[in-house]
Amino acid sequence: MSSSERFDCHYCKDSLLGKKYIMKEDTQYCTKCYENLFANCCEGCSLPIGCNCKDLSYKDRHWHEQCFKCAKCSRSLVEKAFAAKDDLLLCTECYANDYSSKCTTCKKTVMPGSRKMEYKGNSWHETCFLCHRCQQPIGTKSFIPKDTSYFCVPCFEKQFAYQCCACKKAITTGGVTYQEKPWHRECFLCISCRKQLSGQRFTSRENYPYCLECFSNLYAKKCVGCTKSITSLAGAKYISFEERQWHSECFTCMQCSVSLVGRGFLTQRDNILCTDCGREK
Repeated sequence: MSSSERFDCHYCKDSLLGKKYIMKEDTQYCTKCYENLFANCCEGCSLPIGCNCKDLSYKDRHWHEQCFKCAKCSRSLVEKAFAAKDDLLLCTECYANDYSSKCTTCKKTVMPGSRKMEYKGNSWHETCFLCHRCQQPIGTKSFIPKDTSYFCVPCFEKQFAYQCCACKKAITTGGVTYQEKPWHRECFLCISCRKQLSGQRFTSRENYPYCLECFSNLYAKKCVGCTKSITSLAGAKYISFEERQWHSECFTCMQCSVSLVGRGFLTQRDNILCTDCGREK
């Protein structure tokens, strides 16, 4: 037989004519060479998984079909649900008994693969995690803890939350108290310009809140010197004389501009003068 007609094992060169062989990447091998070269080693018995055996794999690990068993009770895991713990494969029953969490409500095991809720180290079956008020499953919706109970947001708002006196909606986070009434931060506004007052200095008139700027523009006295508002809320000092007011820095002689704060002065019609300028008149 010529070399072109031969059909040999690629590795040992034995003829494969009339024998069982295995192809790998377009190359033929006898079963013995294939197993020695390529067969996976079984995690259970440490023997090669031969060509005549099923090779069951999980995360790059391999088993004979008869070796694919629960590490604790030895029941077969073939075509059954299982769980992994460290390097061990366990049937769901053994895993649940040894490692699964217990439902805080019903005290039963939360089986691997089942839907569960977890919060601060506690676990629940999805159907056991209920709103304390309406007794409906909370599921993946938002909830609010209160003491040792849990509430869906609508029930918490109905039972516990303050109502904003501006928009009448529940205040669930933060908030501002003014005149013993609750407000959302975004609802507590200057009555004039509607600017948010939360975290800002403000004042009130007839129980309405105002930012300092609006209050000054609307109600503060005006300086005779510069005609701008005078407000002690902004820390400004001022001088008052005959129902007229000046900022301290504006209380100056009409003629020579010297400051008259803490000094004697004279009046001439609506003008104020230092004593020196007054005598010259």
